[in-house]
Amino acid sequence: MLPALKLSGLLLVTALTAQPKAAIAQSSPLAGDPMAQVTSVSEFADVSPGDWAYEALAYLANTEQEGGLDCLEGYPDGSFRGRQALTRYEFAAGLASCLDAVVGRLETLDPEALARIESLQREFARELADLQGRVDVLDDRVAELEANQFSTTTRLAGEAIFDISDLFGEQFDAFGNNTVLQYRARLNFQTSFSGDDLLQTRLTVGNRQPRLVVGSFGNPNLVPNVVPVGTAEGLLITGIGGNTENNVLVDRLTYGFNLGDAAPQGLRQRLSAYVAAIGGTHQAYVHSTLSPFFDDADGGNGALSPFSQYSPIYRIGGGTGFGFNYRFDDAGTLALSLGYLADDAADPGEDSGFFNGDYAALGQLTFSPSQDFSLGLTYVNGYHTEVASGGISTPNAIFDLGQGGGRFFTGTVPANALHGALGVPAVTNSYGLELAWRVSSGVSLSAFGGYTNLTLLETGRGDIWYYGLGLALPDLFGAGNLGGVMVGVEPYLAGLRGQYTLDDLGLENDTSLHIEAFYRIRVTDNISITPGVIVITAPEQDRDRFDSFVIGTLRTTFQF
Repeated sequence: MLPALKLSGLLLVTALTAQPKAAIAQSSPLAGDPMAQVTSVSEFADVSPGDWAYEALAYLANTEQEGGLDCLEGYPDGSFRGRQALTRYEFAAGLASCLDAVVGRLETLDPEALARIESLQREFARELADLQGRVDVLDDRVAELEANQFSTTTRLAGEAIFDISDLFGEQFDAFGNNTVLQYRARLNFQTSFSGDDLLQTRLTVGNRQPRLVVGSFGNPNLVPNVVPVGTAEGLLITGIGGNTENNVLVDRLTYGFNLGDAAPQGLRQRLSAYVAAIGGTHQAYVHSTLSPFFDDADGGNGALSPFSQYSPIYRIGGGTGFGFNYRFDDAGTLALSLGYLADDAADPGEDSGFFNGDYAALGQLTFSPSQDFSLGLTYVNGYHTEVASGGISTPNAIFDLGQGGGRFFTGTVPANALHGALGVPAVTNSYGLELAWRVSSGVSLSAFGGYTNLTLLETGRGDIWYYGLGLALPDLFGAGNLGGVMVGVEPYLAGLRGQYTLDDLGLENDTSLHIEAFYRIRVTDNISITPGVIVITAPEQDRDRFDSFVIGTLRTTFQF
């Protein structure tokens, strides 16, 4: 009988060296002709006598050596790959192979062979003790984390943005546009029940107050109380959801999950769904906005403005609804996105509700023939009432993310709220083209263009245009940094036909350029600082009435 002794040294050597045939069959393209058990360590092409474990390998492999165990295998290409990690399956198979060799020779093992086994045990005793100590420490840490974790299913993610900004332009002195320091903070509870779904509950708090820029104040033909904050041109992205008067609000409650048959090899399923109870946006469910680097979802590390983040077409409507994505292949070469979001879905009043109030329905095809190039075709049909629910005398603007109350986040007043000023509902049909091209690892281009056909019910029609070209320079002057430049035109009303014309309303059709440049500096994995500047020419599409203005900002973002 084999004397009572621990075989831990032998087992460790086996685990570090043996490569079972089952593992070979799965890991090598040459598995059809597996290598037989070697009879000498010299048969390995990548093992030499100078290797620290050479004698142990020789003992496990060599049948000619007295007491050799003959239980070592290699890879079909004649290599041993001694520095390669092994799986638990490989460990078990290798252990079984050597145990079979030992048990099968119990009666023939001489004292010298037993002495060699004991020598192996002593040789690796320190490593085994160290390994056991590490495992014990890890077990204790896992137990502590499990005992004190917030939730077994929920992860907490947070972002706080502080920015100091100022606006420069001659016509702004009367509106009190002083230098301000403002903040917006968000906590996102991300919950998964199956590992293939995500429930998001987001809390937001902030003290951002909108600047009284140009707009309805300077145009007597547009009633001042229609849009009291004026234009959204040059708006900073933290202005979205940032004005809570320091009260904590739930501004997002959404659930995303996969549908259909599981894709092969455990890949993501091709059909996915999105349901929004609060704060739904088209950007959240479409396959892609085709705006890499500028679009970072929350706005703390990408572009400075909503206009530069991604095409304004994705900001038409929002709120409550659903969306679907279907990828025609596992790689997502061609993807179809469909969605419907309603502004006032929870309001049972007249001209409100899920289907009878303001809404925006989107369809998009995304074509990505390679990882470096993508093309998107987008269509959005929307309905926009002349007054918000509850009888408040403010319109539901067009590019409003479904937030109502006269708020909108990109473009001029005429492009967003003309229907409200005229007191008629509006129907919009919008068409967008988006493109993303990663020229190299350090250069990325993105572009978008959009046209919105505006129908003022029983009044007339109008044309709204918007387009932009962006250059992103990832890792500029350092890993994690980002340089960005965007030049384009925010949504503007280019023409009006029917009962009114632009001249009738005292409106102009001047091209208003949006020029933006920023440089994000990655201080740590959780902190970034972004200085930047935005220039707006011919605000409110009227260069004679309004001078160009400049917004300078310094944004600091904390994430955890």
